[in-house]
Amino acid sequence: MSRPFRPHIAISLGELLDTMTFMLLCSPKFLDDSGYFPGRNLETSFYGLNESLRRLQPQLGEALYAKLTAMSDQMRAYFEADPEQTTGETRKGKDLVYDMEDLIKARAAELKAAGQLWQPESSYDGK
Repeated sequence: MSRPFRPHIAISLGELLDTMTFMLLCSPKFLDDSGYFPGRNLETSFYGLNESLRRLQPQLGEALYAKLTAMSDQMRAYFEADPEQTTGETRKGKDLVYDMEDLIKARAAELKAAGQLWQPESSYDGK
């Protein structure tokens, strides 16, 4: 029996950037071709992104959180409008991914300069 698919929810700005890369690579349909994640789709992918933004709202700040959430909503509309990549709306959605990445990187740099950038402890021991 297979378990239901649960999207990853980022816990750091670094993981949020990883999520943005996933959004770029898997758009516009977000379907899994490998068979390992049969429940992954546009709905679950945007749920993961939006929950990640919500979880990181304290690090992002109110204004940036609101801006990124609006950009996420617009990006989803572009991908839904062009699932076959024929009208150019998918390209607009991917451009929004790059714009969101730039905003997240800028915020991470601000937090790092202020000594406030939180990163989770890694479980990787280097061996």
